Amino acid sequence: MYVPRVAIPLCTIAAIPRQPEHCVEWAHLIAWDTEKPFPKLDKDDPEHVIWIYERALARANLHGIEGVTYAFTQGVIKNIIPAVASTNSIIAAACCNEAFKLATGAAKPLGMDDSYMMYTGNDGIYTLTFRPEQKPDCPVCGNTARPLVVKLSDTLEQLLGSLAERSEAQLKKPSIRADKKTLYMRAPPSLEEQTRPNLCKSLAELGLINGQEVVITDPAYPVEFHYLLKA
Repeated sequence: MYVPRVAIPLCTIAAIPRQPEHCVEWAHLIAWDTEKPFPKLDKDDPEHVIWIYERALARANLHGIEGVTYAFTQGVIKNIIPAVASTNSIIAAACCNEAFKLATGAAKPLGMDDSYMMYTGNDGIYTLTFRPEQKPDCPVCGNTARPLVVKLSDTLEQLLGSLAERSEAQLKKPSIRADKKTLYMRAPPSLEEQTRPNLCKSLAELGLINGQEVVITDPAYPVEFHYLLKA
C-alpha cells in the first residue's frame, strides 16, 4: 500500500541534474562510493547524512537547483513517506460523530448490532455501515452441509479430484471421512498408507449412499467442509 520508490536513471544523476533529489542521489550513490568517507553508510547516523547533504547542496548550487535541505536529504536516502494528514482527520471526524451519537441519541453508535464503518479512500469518500450476517451454507464458516452431486459408480479418487474444481473451496489435498469411518487421510503417513486402497474403490463399494453426509478437510483451511451426497 506504500507509494513505490521513484526510480531515477543513473545517467540523469551523473550528468545533468534537474531536481533536488537528483543531487541527493548523486551524493548518495556516486560521491559516497567514490570518496568512501565512512566504511559503511548508516542512514540513521546524523554525521553520515550531513556528509551527503553537504555534497548534494554543493552540486545543487553548481547547477542552480534549490530545495536541498537536511530533512529533504534524509527523506530521499531513507525513502521517507510523509504522513497524510487527511487520514488523521477522517479518524477524528468518525470519533466525533460517534461521540455525538452517544451524547444525543440521534442514531445508533457503531458497535451495536455488530456494525462497523469501512472507509475506501482509493475509490473516493465512501463509507458503509451494515450488520454482517453469516450465511448458513457458507463453505467456510457455515454449519449447513452443502449438496455435492456425485455418481456412486465414481471412485473415491475421482471424487476427491473433483473438489479442486469447486469454486467455493478449491481443495487441493483433501481428506474425507463419513459416519465416523475414515475413507482417506493424507496424514499421518501410516494412516495414508492404510486408507490408500480406498482411492480405487467406487463410492458404492465404500458404502456411501444418496443423502449421506461426508466431512472433508484440507491442510490449506482450518475448518471442515460438510457435504451431502446427491446421487
